[in-house]
Amino acid sequence: MVLNYIWIGFILIAFLIGVVRLVFFGDTEVFPAMMSSTFDSSKTAFEISLGLTGVLSLWLGIMKIGERGGVVNALARVLSPVFTRLFPDIPKGHPVSGSIFMNIAANMLGLDNASTPLGLKAMEQLQELNPKKDTATNPMIMFLVLNTSGLTLIPVSIMVYRAQMGAANPTDIFVPILLATFFSTLAGIIVTSLYQKINLLNRTMLLTLGGMCAVVAAIIWGFQKLDSEMMNVVSTSAANILLMTIIVGFILAAMRKRENVYDAFIEGAKDGFTTAVRIIPYLVAILVAIGIFRASGAMDWLIQGITCAVEATGMDSQFVGGLPTALMKPLSGSGARGMMVDAMQTYGADSFVGRLASIFQGSTDTTFYILAVYFGSVGIKNTRHAVSCGLLADLAGIIAAIFICYLFFG
Repeated sequence: MVLNYIWIGFILIAFLIGVVRLVFFGDTEVFPAMMSSTFDSSKTAFEISLGLTGVLSLWLGIMKIGERGGVVNALARVLSPVFTRLFPDIPKGHPVSGSIFMNIAANMLGLDNASTPLGLKAMEQLQELNPKKDTATNPMIMFLVLNTSGLTLIPVSIMVYRAQMGAANPTDIFVPILLATFFSTLAGIIVTSLYQKINLLNRTMLLTLGGMCAVVAAIIWGFQKLDSEMMNVVSTSAANILLMTIIVGFILAAMRKRENVYDAFIEGAKDGFTTAVRIIPYLVAILVAIGIFRASGAMDWLIQGITCAVEATGMDSQFVGGLPTALMKPLSGSGARGMMVDAMQTYGADSFVGRLASIFQGSTDTTFYILAVYFGSVGIKNTRHAVSCGLLADLAGIIAAIFICYLFFG
């Protein structure tokens, strides 16, 4: 229901702004641009789904091998003490715990191509436990908030973009992104737990969150001792080695159980193809609404309004130049990426705004895209508090990114 109102709101606001620009400013190009965006966005949605087909088939096939080999069930048993508290509605030791963990691990390492198929697999398993098939359950919402908050340990792609844009030290945003995305994820967990009345003040959860803080601190300490070139080599190599280790480990585990590895892969790959086709309408819907909103100039007007409001209070307004990336990120990953590159081109890769835009890009994830794809893959229509929790986590990430950028580069 919330997505319904948001979808209608984007289109109506865009239409009203288009009328204002036409009537009061004589802008005859606004409506052609809005209509053109509908066709472009529809094409983009199909291309994304088409591009996902191969990746989904690959990783759902690998996941099926892991299931047959017992690896996913083993992960579920290991994670049971934590997951029974964070996801109390999931039966103890259920295989979905392993799928959720693998998705989160792929997200933390910046492995986008692997994380989406693993996440869709987890959603299918969560839907099997859902008594109301059109309504999001508490575990589904907690899982999606963990995704939308975008916890990333190694932001490889952002460092690559900074290098291409001529940054003197492309990796100088590594620690700020790690801190911002950590606060975003922590806020998402706390907000969703309050909605769902989950008690986080217990020994297991406090040790887990404390352990996460220790891991983040250790990564920061370790990477600070590396130069920029070595940091890129280590982060990229670690991610790719982990992926190959997972694939080989799943195959060996299935062979040990005398499973037909090839047949298991084909069975999972078939699910990947059907899932990719199923999400096309949901992607078209959300991307068309976002495209119209952008083409109407609504985003530009919003930024100008924020700039005027900040300047009126006498506050430093240089952070506003990076806000387009922050505001676009929940709507569109590619749009936010474009805003980040534009900020680095306009202000310089090593400018405050250029660095802030990079931190914004890495601090959260594409909330509406994730909700549309993940909920659409299992036919969820009533999203309950998923949107509000996801956006609050995004807001925490944005605020944290601004303060951290001033701390490091202000």
